[in-house]
Amino acid sequence: MTPEAEMAPHDAAITDSARCPCGSGDLFGGCCGPILRAETTAPTAERLMRSRYTAFVIGDVAHLRATWHASTRPASIEIEPDLRWRRLVVLDREAGGPFDRAGVVEFAAHWLQDGARGVLHERSRFVREERRWLYVDGDLL
Repeated sequence: MTPEAEMAPHDAAITDSARCPCGSGDLFGGCCGPILRAETTAPTAERLMRSRYTAFVIGDVAHLRATWHASTRPASIEIEPDLRWRRLVVLDREAGGPFDRAGVVEFAAHWLQDGARGVLHERSRFVREERRWLYVDGDLL
């Protein structure tokens, strides 16, 4: 099993010692946890995308809102309570490093809902403003 195939339980009470849902292979406390708690910022577009995936997994709407660019942020963000995000696979990345101004991350996010399985495949665009990465938008593939 690859690190991206491993995941933590889909539980809002995830502990720092649990495997991070983003599939990095790291523990939540050393991966997305500090970013979701706003103790640090994501150094790259990919790390922000991974933290946003984790926020969807655990239902952290505040993180999603805080990391969504104001020009495209919806008025409200709804989390479907019966939708379970099961696995994240990063497929490609363009730029998005610590010194870039923009980046693109392509990913496949696998989900389960009411016994049905599916995949959200997206190429997401990110910008870095004032040393913070923000999600702008994405194209579904």
